[in-house]
Amino acid sequence: MDETLLFDMLRQALLIAVRMSAPMLAVALIAGAVIGLFQALTSIQEMTLTFVPKVGLMLAVFWVSMSFMTTALSDFYLGQIIPLVAGG
Repeated sequence: MDETLLFDMLRQALLIAVRMSAPMLAVALIAGAVIGLFQALTSIQEMTLTFVPKVGLMLAVFWVSMSFMTTALSDFYLGQIIPLVAGG
């Protein structure tokens, strides 16, 4: 295995990791901004008010996008990693 192949595999793996985590991170960012705005407008400074809805929304998005994440990861392994290991 030469360096270019290794760096290309690493680049693809990082790209897949970003694509898999982007939906959950986007929901956490949007939920945090909305809840922070709500807290600033109402002067409510409760820590659980930011934590619980964010975690709930992230779990919901994870559950909805789980098939996409599983498909992307298995396609990467079956298309890139397994042939590389089998081919030597």
